[in-house]
Amino acid sequence: MTGKGKVLALLAVLAVGIAGVLLFRGGEAPPSAPGAGGAALASVKVPTRLSDVERAGEGLFAANCATCHGVNAAGRDGQGPPLVHKIYEPSHHADGAFFLAATRGVRQHHWTFGDMAPVPGVSQTDVAAIVAYVRALQRENGIF
Repeated sequence: MTGKGKVLALLAVLAVGIAGVLLFRGGEAPPSAPGAGGAALASVKVPTRLSDVERAGEGLFAANCATCHGVNAAGRDGQGPPLVHKIYEPSHHADGAFFLAATRGVRQHHWTFGDMAPVPGVSQTDVAAIVAYVRALQRENGIF
């Protein structure tokens, strides 16, 4: 193979590799592995008092949502958006949106974190408590 042929072959391999990476990543930065990095994206003030349902939601959120959405729904850089954000106020994302997200997943639409997969193992009662907790955090932080 000539020098020019080798260069063309190398460029073709690079082009296929880049196309594969972009296809796999969807043009977005890949999320970091759970537990890696992921600094909080918002400063969240936590209510001093939570109802029993909100307190249950706090534990369920920590177990099922915080890996991506951060401690106290503050978001995680490279993982998932903060839910204590104006975008998630009830007039824009009603409670039903959270139920659909947990059971069906969500296509990326406001943020560049990629699609959200369904959350296995959470019941409708669990999601209701999680939503109550998120709404308590939002109220405390002046979201609505």
